[in-house]
Amino acid sequence: MTVAGTGRWIQQWDPEDETFWNTTGERTARRNLAFSVLSEHIGFSIWTLWSVLVLFMGPEYGLTPADKFLLTSMVTLVGAVVRVPYTFAVAVFGGRNWTVISASLLLVPTIAAFAVMHPGTSFSTFLWTGLLAGIGGGNFASSMTNINAFFPLRKKGWALGLNAGGGNIGVAAIQLAALAVIGASGGPRVLLGIYIPLIVVAAVLAALFMDNIENVKNDTGAAKDAARDPHTWIMSFLYVGTFGSFIGYSFAFGQVLTTQFGRTPLQATYLTFMGPLLGSLIRPVGGLLADRLGGARITLWNYVAMAAATGVLVVASMNTSLPLFVTAFVVLFALAGIGNGSTFKMIPGIFHAKALARGLDGEEAAAHGRRISGAAMGLIGAVGALGGVGINLAFRQSFLSYGSGTGAFVAFLAFYGACFAVTWAVYLRRPAGETRTETAAEAKPQLSYAEV
Repeated sequence: MTVAGTGRWIQQWDPEDETFWNTTGERTARRNLAFSVLSEHIGFSIWTLWSVLVLFMGPEYGLTPADKFLLTSMVTLVGAVVRVPYTFAVAVFGGRNWTVISASLLLVPTIAAFAVMHPGTSFSTFLWTGLLAGIGGGNFASSMTNINAFFPLRKKGWALGLNAGGGNIGVAAIQLAALAVIGASGGPRVLLGIYIPLIVVAAVLAALFMDNIENVKNDTGAAKDAARDPHTWIMSFLYVGTFGSFIGYSFAFGQVLTTQFGRTPLQATYLTFMGPLLGSLIRPVGGLLADRLGGARITLWNYVAMAAATGVLVVASMNTSLPLFVTAFVVLFALAGIGNGSTFKMIPGIFHAKALARGLDGEEAAAHGRRISGAAMGLIGAVGALGGVGINLAFRQSFLSYGSGTGAFVAFLAFYGACFAVTWAVYLRRPAGETRTETAAEAKPQLSYAEV
């Protein structure tokens, strides 16, 4: 490792070389992973900040349930959109440098929320302030792109799952912090005051202990190649079903409990943290299962389970059964977490398989796969997060039209069925007659997709 210019720069990085990995690479990769998780964790907390703040906002704030769902929808939307430039930022600035910048930027929405969070503030002011919190959603894309470059293909499912899962726990962490604040009769500014110093700590630690990889810098052309590949958009669709569900439900769960089931903010917060916490903790398990059994297989059957859990939610919603509703919702969170891990494991595997099919091999194929998959992850993460926007808008419309979330759950059930069909048709379907007639070059990537 050498220092070049400003910041810490690694000039040569070859994680597929087992000697390099065992002597130097793994230790460095794990160190960067640890501090990447911390920064992304705080980013997720700030992104989902308003899912908690709206629970503090009683009648004195003058907001309707529809206003609150619109507010959280727009925060989710900004978080999805900024994931695209955040992905490119790793190539422009370096992974370590951008982690420091992106962590520091979280001070802006946190301090702004601290300033406006009181009764009498207009809805438009809350909306514009909430939009600032959306930048926290971008940290995921840059973090995943950066960590993807550090680990060999055989370790990516575990590493990416741990990186994302540790970040996702930020959703549960801020809900638990809110529970403690509400329980102590504190206000929303107390919660915000807790996070301001944590943001500073995350930025400082990233500056001290993370690294940039030289051969990742200035490869913005990889994004164009990724955008032209149909698998980027197919995986984006599948990621809408997993991560879109996770982040959308994280924003909406508490509001559904207070609006449809009449829970107080304190009662809702006691329940809401369980789903995001379990979904975050289990995400690395989804990646590990995908490493061993194939991401496509895990993703396929996970969608079956998600559809079944959603069917139970429809029944619970129609019968206003709170115990059944909460149980099914927590299970659905866990399944979304498993699917998050398995889908993201598929991405590097798909592009590595395509590199092999082009005649590349060894480190050349691995490097090509890392290059395209790193860029694709940002685009896929951005589109996937848009699923959270759709979920909150679906809930908003369902409550406006029917007074409950039942209509939204029926729509989600149909979507999971579509995700199952796409996973099977693209990555697992293999008619025997087609196998015999294709050339080896054509068959190779298709045959390997079941293992990605």
